[in-house]
Amino acid sequence: MNNEVYTFALKNTLNEIKNVCPTVSNTFIFKEGKILAKDKDTNEENATHTAKAFDAITERADALGGLETVTIQGTNGRVNIACINDFYLTTVTSKEADEKYVNTLTRVLVPTVLKLVEKIHPGSIDDETLTTVNPEPTGDNEDCEREQPMEETVTIEPEPIEEQPEPEVNAEPWLPEPPVTQFIVENLGGLLVPSDTVRIDNAVIAQWKELYGDKKIEEVDLETLNGTTSRCKFKPIKDSKHEGKGIIQMPEKIQLTLQTAKGELVMVKPAIK
Repeated sequence: MNNEVYTFALKNTLNEIKNVCPTVSNTFIFKEGKILAKDKDTNEENATHTAKAFDAITERADALGGLETVTIQGTNGRVNIACINDFYLTTVTSKEADEKYVNTLTRVLVPTVLKLVEKIHPGSIDDETLTTVNPEPTGDNEDCEREQPMEETVTIEPEPIEEQPEPEVNAEPWLPEPPVTQFIVENLGGLLVPSDTVRIDNAVIAQWKELYGDKKIEEVDLETLNGTTSRCKFKPIKDSKHEGKGIIQMPEKIQLTLQTAKGELVMVKPAIK
C-alpha cells in the first residue's frame, strides 16, 4: 500500500479522537521507535523520545512474555500506550478523562480505519519508507529544498466524449391506469344471450368513456379473489332496475372459466389496448 495513504488516514483518525474527546491532549502512533503518525498538537521530538523509551522497556519485558500496554498515572493526568494491529497507540489525557471511554474509542476507531484503508489500497506497510506526518522543521530545510528535483508536469488529454443519441420520443399519448371496480356476480341466461359477454352498470361504462375519451373500449378484464383471470366482451345492463346495484351479469360459461358463482365478488377493469 502507498504509505502516504496510511499516514494520512492515521493522522486524521488521531485528530478526530481529539475532537471527540476534548480530555485527550496528545495522540501519536509509533512502531520500533519510529513515529508513524501524530496529531497536529504533538511535538515530534517528545513523541520520538517516548517511543524509544517504551522500546527500551519492552526489550526488558521480553523475558516476561512481552508487553502489550503501559499506563503512567500522573498528578494532572495519565499516559497510556497500547498495542493495536502491530502498532503502538499513545494517548495523553487529563485526570478528568473517562479512561474506559477513551480506550474503547481508540481500540475500535483505529483498527476500523486501517481495515478500510487496506480494502481501498491493498498492500503492506514499508517501515523504511513510511512518511511521517508534519515533521518538525530543522536547520537543514533550505539545503534539502535546493537538492530536491523539479517535478515534471504531465498533461493528461481528456478523452473525447461520445455523442449520445437523442432519446426517442414516444408519440403514444399517456393513458391513466385502468380503474378497478368490484361487482357481485349475478346469473345471465336466455336463448339469445351471448356466452362470451357480461353486462355491466351503465354508470361505470360512462366513467370509462369520460376517463379515456375517444379511446374505444371493447373488452374488460375479470379477476376473482383467488386470482383467476379472464378477458371478455361487455355490454350495459338492459333492465334499469338492476342499475346502481353493484352487480355484474355473467353467463354460465364465463363463471365456469373464472371458477366463480352467483353472489361472489369479482374485480373488473377496462381492457385498454
